[in-house]
Amino acid sequence: MAQLKITQVKSKIRCLKSHKRTLEALGLKHPHDTVIHNDTPQIRGMIAAVDYLVRVEPHTGAAAKGRAS
Repeated sequence: MAQLKITQVKSKIRCLKSHKRTLEALGLKHPHDTVIHNDTPQIRGMIAAVDYLVRVEPHTGAAAKGRAS
């Protein structure tokens, strides 16, 4: 399955509470945090909700799980 590399690029200060919870559900706590997720409709929907706070790239590395360095 294809994977996505999701990086938080902006702070969640002054965001809607639901957007803060979406970032936490994605596993992003601080700016410049990066996580790897499988490309599913649920993850795509979460990304669409907070697209102004994150950068998304395809992940082509080894099978990584969770937080990337």
